[in-house]
Amino acid sequence: MQWYSMTPLDILLFREAKPFTPGEGSWAEGLFPPLPSTVFQALRSALPEYQQRQRDLEFLGPFLMDEEQTLWLPTPKDLLCIGHKASNQQDIPEDNYEDTAESWEYTDRLIPNTADVLQSNNTPLNQSWQYLIGSQPLAVMVPPPLNENQFISGRPNPWMKAEALVKYLQGQPLSDPNEFHDDPWDVQVLPHIQMNEGERQVKSEQGYFTEVATRLHPGWQLVMACNAQIEEKTVVRLGGESHRALLQPIAPPSMWDELESFATADSDRKCAYLLTPGLAQKVPDEPIYSIYPYYWESILQGCISERPVMWGGVSQIERKVSKTSRDEKPNDQQATEALQKQDPEFALLPQRGFVPPGSIYHFNELPDETNLLLPPQGGVWLETFQKLNYGKLLWGEKTL
Repeated sequence: MQWYSMTPLDILLFREAKPFTPGEGSWAEGLFPPLPSTVFQALRSALPEYQQRQRDLEFLGPFLMDEEQTLWLPTPKDLLCIGHKASNQQDIPEDNYEDTAESWEYTDRLIPNTADVLQSNNTPLNQSWQYLIGSQPLAVMVPPPLNENQFISGRPNPWMKAEALVKYLQGQPLSDPNEFHDDPWDVQVLPHIQMNEGERQVKSEQGYFTEVATRLHPGWQLVMACNAQIEEKTVVRLGGESHRALLQPIAPPSMWDELESFATADSDRKCAYLLTPGLAQKVPDEPIYSIYPYYWESILQGCISERPVMWGGVSQIERKVSKTSRDEKPNDQQATEALQKQDPEFALLPQRGFVPPGSIYHFNELPDETNLLLPPQGGVWLETFQKLNYGKLLWGEKTL
């Protein structure tokens, strides 16, 4: 696998997955970092045409790298920042903390609130959570017990150095806030208007919509690995809006070999970290997705993510779909009448179905598949996801 960097030469625009039309719901949020398939398509466009048609290319990424060539990866979702109360801060409420904390003493982890886990760690039951002990469907992930002089000051920043992730997977606590970083990009709101012809007024309907673009901070770039060989730097189009990025080969990140050693699960490693977006099928043979798959239910102890546990990827918006044959070419009036005759259909949002990187899973016993978090069946599209390393898992220890 050859490593590459993509340095944006412009703003980047990756719309979220919700149905988007001017008028109502005319605000399109941005999605960043982009999904692996988007970055892979940009990289593949730099290959000769005969290589672009092959389906044997493998891809891993994208991740972030700063100007000092430091690799940054998503922070595990179970980490908490633990601080020490000063003499005048003895009465800080338990919920008085920020989403991200800039200063703290060390990190600790959320733990499954089950009696066997707490007893094996010699951890006393937290009275605040004692009535939520159980494993059906999953144990609740709760903060660890603290002494009276400690408090949870928040969560660490959303990106962490690769070397810090190695320590995490080894079960070590982290004590350096400089090993974490806030999102290294800004957003730029792009309003669009359509004027009435011959007038100085915006059209009353479908005349205004807004998109949210991303601008990476100077010195930051996307990095990825692929088994394709591109010898020289070149400019590629990244995304569907013709925004450009400079693609060039780079040396493998310094910590990558250490991270690769955690790709194998064993009896001492029953905590899985999701490195790339995964897809967890909630219902067999149905396109319903959650943050953990149905075939893990009997062995999964607990999990933590930024998505709801149940029914991820379901849309509240119903679409009207015309049943006009693809061979027919109806005019605008025929198409409009065909849509009006159809009943609204249940809709899914594909991008919202993906499990975000950094999600954490605790297992009672190891699953059969320990490499990728993907559905067991899917045909050609599943083969593509496997080649692009969607749902790559790294395995670490639960605690020291």
